[in-house]
Amino acid sequence: MTSQVSSVSDKASGRLGSLIRPRYLLLVLLLVAVAVFAGVNQVRSSTIPTISITSVVTDTSVTIQTYNFPANQNFTVTMGAFGTKGVGGIVVGTLNSGVGGSFSATYNVPAQLKGSRQIAIRLQTAHTYPYYAYNWFWNSTTTGDPGTGGIPGYTGIPTFSITTVDVDKTVTIKTDNFPANQTFTVRMGPFGSRGVNGIVVGTLQSGVGGALTATFNIPAQLQKSYQIAIRAETAHANPFFAYNWFYNNTTGTGGNPPPTVPPGPIYTGIPTFTVCSVVQNGSVTIKTANFPPNQTFTVTMGAFGTQGIGGVVVGTINSGTGEALSPTFGIPPALAGYSRIAIRLQTGQAYPFFAYNWFWNNTATVC
Repeated sequence: MTSQVSSVSDKASGRLGSLIRPRYLLLVLLLVAVAVFAGVNQVRSSTIPTISITSVVTDTSVTIQTYNFPANQNFTVTMGAFGTKGVGGIVVGTLNSGVGGSFSATYNVPAQLKGSRQIAIRLQTAHTYPYYAYNWFWNSTTTGDPGTGGIPGYTGIPTFSITTVDVDKTVTIKTDNFPANQTFTVRMGPFGSRGVNGIVVGTLQSGVGGALTATFNIPAQLQKSYQIAIRAETAHANPFFAYNWFYNNTTGTGGNPPPTVPPGPIYTGIPTFTVCSVVQNGSVTIKTANFPPNQTFTVTMGAFGTQGIGGVVVGTINSGTGEALSPTFGIPPALAGYSRIAIRLQTGQAYPFFAYNWFWNNTATVC
């Protein structure tokens, strides 16, 4: 009798186990799925990693500060000649980004680059479409962030405005935030060229930097032109530069026909945009900043790392008054399933305005 009870009990236990195990396995699978998708949803569109130089010990070491670095990535650190951006340079170390964001690291200057006046440094992962950041530094002991272009204490972008024009004769400019002790070659060219490869009309010594006023003659080849581009640029491999343009007209009459509408404010700076939200494989919404007015931009998307160059056309926008816009563009089927996608906005001129960025192809709101 005892054995019969035991047998019945074992059979009941076996039936109960057969009922519980599939349900238990299903519950485990559901929990794993939730954990995986929760991890995916935590991914957000990202900014671009950058580095700044915080200190240098001549021919010995350089200390950098990172910004916006992705988490849990292994970067190889290289140094090379100024102008190379560190591409193909000498490996001086590695860096694991840990939790990401901002942190400090120091690397030794390799023997091959000791005695160099300026040195490039680069951090890059080994992916097919890698994360990377680069900068350069003066190989001289200093403190503080050398800032843009590696000049100690200098940050930002040089710009200049047009103050006065004497028709077909001269133009006077006023600089802003010019780096100190630099020689700028000043050129003029047709409107739309931004002065690239233009006619040399003089040089400008920046002295102590900052705000300077200078007057330049309008060359004979550009006299009677309605609008003229002007550019100031140094001779470095990675030069400082600023450009603008002006109406060749003092009062709205004079030697050239007056504009049919009053000229708007002169555009300066660089157009940029941020990624505000993404619907995975569906669409991306961006927000523009400092776009030039009345320009038509073609919008393209491509694989991460391409900067959107030669990508799939997904739309156009007109910048209107130049105020911030928040357009939305569909992600093309050719890029559905990509983890990261590049996006580019560019005008159709010979010397176009353009801006580019990239985003994680995951549903997210980041603005």
